[in-house]
Amino acid sequence: MGRVSVISTPVDLPTDLSPLHAATIESALAPLAEHRRQTFWLRVRRWWDDLLEGLQVYPDPPGVAGRVLELAATAYAARDDELHLLDERRLLEPDWFQQPGVLGYAAYAERYAAPGTGLGGVARRVDHLRDLGVTYLHLMPLLATRKPPNDGGYAVTDYRSVRPDLGTVQDLRDLASTLRAHGISLCLDLVLNHVALEHEWVQAAQRGEQRYRDYFYLYPDRTEPDAYEATLPEVFPDFAPGNFTWDDAAQSWVWTTFNDYQWDLNWANPDVLAEMADVVLHLADLGVEVLRLDAVAFIWKRKGTNCQNQPEVHQLTQALRTLAKITAPALVFKAEAIVGPGDLVHYLGRGVQHGKVSDLAYHNSLMVQIWSMLATRDVRLAAHALAQIPQIPSVTAWITYLRCHDDIGWAIDDGDAAAVQLNGFEHRGFLSRFYSAEFDGSVADGLVFQHNPTTGDTRISGTAASLAGVGSALRAQDPGRLDDAIGRLLVGHALVLGWGGVPVLWSGDEIATLNDPDWDTVPEHAGDNRWAHRPALDWSVVDTLAEQLDGPAARVCRGLAAMVRARARLPHLHAGVAAHPVPTTVPAVLGVVRLHPLGAMIGLYNMSEHRQHVPTWWVAAQGLEPHAMFDHLTGNAPAVTEHGDLRLRPYQAMWLTAR
Repeated sequence: MGRVSVISTPVDLPTDLSPLHAATIESALAPLAEHRRQTFWLRVRRWWDDLLEGLQVYPDPPGVAGRVLELAATAYAARDDELHLLDERRLLEPDWFQQPGVLGYAAYAERYAAPGTGLGGVARRVDHLRDLGVTYLHLMPLLATRKPPNDGGYAVTDYRSVRPDLGTVQDLRDLASTLRAHGISLCLDLVLNHVALEHEWVQAAQRGEQRYRDYFYLYPDRTEPDAYEATLPEVFPDFAPGNFTWDDAAQSWVWTTFNDYQWDLNWANPDVLAEMADVVLHLADLGVEVLRLDAVAFIWKRKGTNCQNQPEVHQLTQALRTLAKITAPALVFKAEAIVGPGDLVHYLGRGVQHGKVSDLAYHNSLMVQIWSMLATRDVRLAAHALAQIPQIPSVTAWITYLRCHDDIGWAIDDGDAAAVQLNGFEHRGFLSRFYSAEFDGSVADGLVFQHNPTTGDTRISGTAASLAGVGSALRAQDPGRLDDAIGRLLVGHALVLGWGGVPVLWSGDEIATLNDPDWDTVPEHAGDNRWAHRPALDWSVVDTLAEQLDGPAARVCRGLAAMVRARARLPHLHAGVAAHPVPTTVPAVLGVVRLHPLGAMIGLYNMSEHRQHVPTWWVAAQGLEPHAMFDHLTGNAPAVTEHGDLRLRPYQAMWLTAR
C-alpha cells in the first residue's frame, strides 16, 4: 500500500485516498484528542484494502471509499466514550460472539414488554433475560414504518426514527445502554433491499427528482420488467404476485420484489451505498451491536438470474462491514439469507472474501432438519445434509434456532434426499402434511402458509411447542404424550445449543407457548397466519414459574436453564470449533462431533420416543475413551448397559467429553 501524509496526523495514509477527502476527514476528526484521531487513521490504514475490494462494483472505488470515510469520520467523532471503550474491548476480544456463554433471544418489543410501555417496558423486564442467561437481544423491526400492511415492520419509512408506539430515538439509545450494563448486546434489523412507498426517497422520485429516481429501478414500459421476470421467482405468490408494480405518480414500472408498497433500491448507484452506510453508522452510534441485514440476498440485480446471491452482494456487504470495523468495531453483521447451503456460506466469506463479509448467518438448514428428524424419528437425511454444508470461517458463527418469527420452508435438497433413498418432493410434502396435522398420527398443530399449487411448495407456521405436540397432548389430557412433546422440545433445543454458534430462543419458547388462537383478530394480521406463532409473552406464566412444578412451561424453562448453564462451562462449544454430524449405528440417534484442542466432544441426540443404545466402540472411534466419559447434561458418567452400550432415554441428549 502506498502512503501520503495528511495535515496534522502522523499516521501514513493510502496514496489512492485523495487529499481532498483526507482533508475533509481530518477536519471532522479535529475536535478529538490526538490519540483518538490516530486510532481512526490507523484503522483506515489497516482496512483500506478490504474497503476497496468491496467497492470494486463501482467505476471509482477510491473515490467512493473517500466519500464513505468522510461519513465514517463524522460518526466516529460523535461516538460516545462508552462506545469507544466497547470498541477497544471488542478489538481485544474479537471472538466475543463465539463464546459458549453467548445466548440469544428474539422478540417483538411490543409483544415482550407490557402493553403500551414500548422500549422502556423492555428495559424494565431485563431481569427475565438475565435470568435466562441471555447476552444478545434481537428486537424485531422497530424503526418507523408505514401503517399496515407493512410486511411485519419491514416497510421502513425513516431509518432514523423509531415507531411512535414504541418510543423515541433517545428511548432506543437508553435501552441499548441499559442492556449493555447487563451484558446484553442489542440486535436490530436493517432492511437493505427496499424502502416503503412513504419513504422520502420514494416521494422525491415520484415528484420527478432525477437524483432519487436513480435510487430505484423505474421503467416506462414492460420491456425490461418482462426480461427480468423470465427468471425471477415470486417471494409471496399469494400476497404479491410478480416483481414489478405500475406506479401512477412515477409513471413507471417499479421493481417491488416483496410487496407493491416496498420499492427495491438500486445498489448499483453509489449514492444508495452512501445513504445506507450512513444509516449503519447512525445505528452503531445509538449503541446497536448487531445488525441483521434483512433481505441482503436481493440487493444486486442481474438479468438472466434469480437476482439473489450475486457476487456483488458479498462485495457490498464486505464494504459496509469494513466501514464498521473502522468506525465502530463493536458492531457485527448478521446476514438474513435464507438460501441454499452452497450459497449461504458466501455470506460469511469464501475465497478472497474469507471471513470478510458477515460475522453471523442463520443456519436455516439445522432448524429444518431438526423438525424433519422429529417427524421421521430418523436422522440419516439430517446427518448427510448437514455434513454437506461447507465449513465456515473460524472467525464467524452460525445463528442456530429451533424456531423464529418466520414460517418454516422445507428446504430439503433433492440431491441430499436421494443420497439416503428419499424422494425430495415427496419428503417435503410429508413434512407439510405432518406439521399441519394432515398426516395420520401427527401430533402437530401447524398452519399452512403460502401454499404454491404450481410447485407444491407449502410452508408452515406455528410455535415450537405447538409443532412439537404440546397443545394436542394437553387437549387429550394424556401425560405420556405430554412427556413426549416436552422431550421433543428439549432435545431440539439441546441440538441447537450443542451445535455451536449463537443459539437464539424465540420469545415464548422458553415457556412452551402455544399458537395464539386469536391471531387473526387484529385486522392487519388476518391475512398472515405467521402471527399465530408471535403471541405476546405471557408474563403471568413467567412470573409464576417458581410456583409451577409439572406444567409444560416450568419443565421446559428448567430444562433450558440447565442446558444453558452447562453450555457456558464447555469450551468445546466455542463457535470457532466446527461441528461434524456423524451417523451413529442407530437410525434414531444423531451424533455431532467437535474436535477441540482440549479433546473431542460428542453430542448424541435421540430423536425418538423410544430408548436407544449406541455402542461404546462407536464413541471410541470418534475420539473418546468410553470408560472415562462425562455427560455435561446430567453431571454424571453416562448410563451404560451390561453389553457396553450407551443407554439413551426417549428424546435424551448427551454432551460427552473426557471426564
